[in-house]
Amino acid sequence: MRRREFITLLGVVAASTACPRYIRAQQPEQARRIGILMGWAESDPAVKSYVAAFRDALTKLGWTEGNNLRIELRWSAGDPHRIKTFAKELIDLRPDAILGSTTPVITALAGETRTIPIVFAAVGDPIGGGFAASFAHPGGNITGFTGNDPTIGGKWMELLKEIAPRTVRTAILFNPATASPLQIYMPSIQTAATSFAVEVSAAPVHAREEIEGVIAAQAHDPGGSLIVIPDPFNRGNRDLIIALAVRYRVPTIYYTRALVESGGLISYSDDFNEEFGRAAGYIDRILKGSKVGELPIQRPTKFELVINMKTAKALSLTVSSGLLSIADEVIE
Repeated sequence: MRRREFITLLGVVAASTACPRYIRAQQPEQARRIGILMGWAESDPAVKSYVAAFRDALTKLGWTEGNNLRIELRWSAGDPHRIKTFAKELIDLRPDAILGSTTPVITALAGETRTIPIVFAAVGDPIGGGFAASFAHPGGNITGFTGNDPTIGGKWMELLKEIAPRTVRTAILFNPATASPLQIYMPSIQTAATSFAVEVSAAPVHAREEIEGVIAAQAHDPGGSLIVIPDPFNRGNRDLIIALAVRYRVPTIYYTRALVESGGLISYSDDFNEEFGRAAGYIDRILKGSKVGELPIQRPTKFELVINMKTAKALSLTVSSGLLSIADEVIE
């Protein structure tokens, strides 16, 4: 063999040997898969902003959909059957981690797996729900960010009495099948109500058709009011609740600004966008090797007060300058 041919042959062999290594070096990082199961409807603009906040936070942490991350998103609209179906569907995909929102969603996911890491947001009572052993040391495969502080109920009562001073009784609207457990909020609500000489009653509803009866009962005599607590059912029927509260002239406080933006009177709640952004941080840590059971459950760090002045005027309520001064947002 001629010397030139021999050198050429060696070059071909060397290239064929090195090429696979080069190709492997250029291959993109294997994408990680996470599931998201939302307890609300996709049509809700506010809820879409929660998912956007979660995605934005992941991007800032270096996770890019279509590159090193794949997201499987499902919307349950608060329907128990859809929640159960989608929970099983996501678990069957064997994702690296799952984000879930609302208590019914986490209950369904917990029933499907004890191994896949689950991070929750907007869950009222993670310990009472059996999702974790404690806030500091969850211990299992579930942790996250609880949507409410138990003392928030007292703040709802205080703000309701301040914006509607004639309040002498209030009803708590919720659906037992979908709401956060009432016992989370009732002690602080009752304590505050006693100090203001306000009578408190639970008003459970199981269907949309039952809502008007609760609100009408509060309007039967002067001084009636309403507290709408965290509940996918309440959120799904928000337009009806808000319209009836205005029609019957019943002052009502809500658990999220989204309902005030839709025409509700007043809300006091944690910042859900922030909560979902913080949840992304836990997903990031899990994907990088942290054990879910060692990540502590966290309470809200930021609360916001929102007042709808148009609704206040419709209810003939005069909002004090003091209340307006502490509001995070006033909708004119």
